[in-house]
Amino acid sequence: MRTATISRKTSETSIDVTVNLDGTGVYTISTGIGFFDHMLEQLSRHGLIDMDVKTIGDLHIDQHHTVEDTGLAIGEAVKQALGEKRGIRRYAEALSPMDETLTRVALDISGRPFLVWKTEFSQKRLGEMDTEMFEHFFHSFAQAAGITLHVETLYGQNNHHIAESAFKGLARALRTAVEIDPRKADAIPSTKGKL
Repeated sequence: MRTATISRKTSETSIDVTVNLDGTGVYTISTGIGFFDHMLEQLSRHGLIDMDVKTIGDLHIDQHHTVEDTGLAIGEAVKQALGEKRGIRRYAEALSPMDETLTRVALDISGRPFLVWKTEFSQKRLGEMDTEMFEHFFHSFAQAAGITLHVETLYGQNNHHIAESAFKGLARALRTAVEIDPRKADAIPSTKGKL
C-alpha cells in the first residue's frame, strides 16, 4: 500500500493528513469550510484515494491559510506516498462533465510543479467559501506534490458545477496517473531514470 501521513503545524494552522493511493475512496474530512470539505470528498471518492484530513485554521482571519496549508499537506502526502514513482503511469487527463459544465484536467507527475488555471467564477463565494481560493488550493497542491497541472473549464455557467467539475477532473486524472502500469511496473517512467 502506498500511504503517507503528514502533520503540518504552524502558528496559522494545525493539519493532519493521511492518504492511501491504493484505496477505495473512503474519507473523513474536516477543514472548517463546508464547501471545501465537499470538494475534497470528491477528490477522494472519484480518485479512489482514501483520505483523512483534519484542519484547524485561523478562519477568524480568513480562509487563505486554511486552504493553502491543506493543499500543501495533501500534496506533500501524495508525493511521499508515491515514493520514487516506480511503475506509475505518470501522465493522465480527464474531461469532467457536470450538467452544463465541462472541465479538462491534464497532469504530469513530473517533479516539476506548475499550474495553468483557466477557470473563472461569476460569484465571489460558494456557500461560505471564497471562490478565489479554488485556484490557490490547486496551486498549493501542485507545488507540494511536484505535479504539472493544467485545469481549464471549457464552458459552464453554474459556479457550483464549475468548482465540482474541476475537483472531479483532478480526481480522475490523478487516479489514472498514480496507477501502476503493469507493462512497466518496475521502471521509473522517465528517460532520466528519476522523477
